[in-house]
Amino acid sequence: MKRWLPVLLPLVVLVGGGFGAWVLLTARQDVETRPPEILPPLVRVVEAKPQTLQLRVTSQGTVMPRTETSLVPEVAGRVVAISPSLVAGGFFGRGDVLLSIDPRDYELALARTRSMVAQAETQLAREIAEAQVARREWRLLGRGEPSPLTSRTLHVAEAKAALAAARAITEQAAYNLARTKIRAPFAGRVRDKQVDLGQYVVSGAPIATIYAVDAVEIRLPIPDSELAYLDLSLRYQGDDVASQPGPTVRLWATFAGKVHEWSGRIVRTEGEIDRKTRVVYAVARVEDPYGRGPDPERPPLAVGMFVEAKIMGKVVENVVVLPRAAMRSHNQVLIVDDERRLRFRTVEILRADREQVVVQNGLTAGERVSMSALDAVIDGMKVRTIESKEMESTHP
Repeated sequence: MKRWLPVLLPLVVLVGGGFGAWVLLTARQDVETRPPEILPPLVRVVEAKPQTLQLRVTSQGTVMPRTETSLVPEVAGRVVAISPSLVAGGFFGRGDVLLSIDPRDYELALARTRSMVAQAETQLAREIAEAQVARREWRLLGRGEPSPLTSRTLHVAEAKAALAAARAITEQAAYNLARTKIRAPFAGRVRDKQVDLGQYVVSGAPIATIYAVDAVEIRLPIPDSELAYLDLSLRYQGDDVASQPGPTVRLWATFAGKVHEWSGRIVRTEGEIDRKTRVVYAVARVEDPYGRGPDPERPPLAVGMFVEAKIMGKVVENVVVLPRAAMRSHNQVLIVDDERRLRFRTVEILRADREQVVVQNGLTAGERVSMSALDAVIDGMKVRTIESKEMESTHP
């Protein structure tokens, strides 16, 4: 038996393998061939939702004082006192004395003119008395009406003129004495100064530059094409600017690493369109820029600060805001119908920017607009859809 085992074992293995192969061949099923399945392209869609929208126009500019003037002495003399506020950046109130000029020369001049007034008054009294004597003597000795020279009427008139001139000179001297104290014409701040204690100043030479702090203004350039979105236009002669308040403006600037906001209003447009840039400058005004606001960390809206601006424009109704990616051309979009087929649609664009477009006509509520960029589009092409959330972004 052991002698036949090496011979029988290979035979058993061969027979078992052959039987297994026969079973596999007889049990197999015929392979069914199918054509490859081509899926429709997948597109992102957004639902058209009509809404009421306030248009906004963005701009930027630099803060400037509404009122700025040079501080100029009206009399000459040596500076004997300077206010601590008369320094670059110093604040002062209306009527504050900013600088004093040596008043002694002007006090002496005022005393001399008052002496002249006293002399003129004495001369006038003398002439009036002499005229009364002359008229009395004429009534006793003369005939008819006396001449102005005989009655000393001309002398009285001359004395009255001399008194009026002396009083005018006295008033002028008093004005000059008052002008030795230079007072602030408004509450404001000092931009710069060119004077110091002991310096001799002359009449008409600027000694400082000051500006008011009750309000600041910002020149905002607006392209003429953007004016259509604002309740703003160039003024006609005779228009009452005060009775036509302009649009509200939101301003913001980055200072010390933080973004701060202010609110203002457009008060006017400048009279010309810039011939090079074709923009109109609207002037925004912010009241009390140096006052403390509700936010203690917000800095004052200081002169020279660069700010971004958003001007509130017209309110439009029943418009649809779409991402810019939804546009196929300047006025066409792709609609996905109920059968999930693409349809070309021509729409009316109210406004477009780099991120969004505002569609005024051509879409109805609930329609789905394709946002995906397809290489080749055929009207009626079948697609698959996926909803997009991009409509949550900010409006123009």
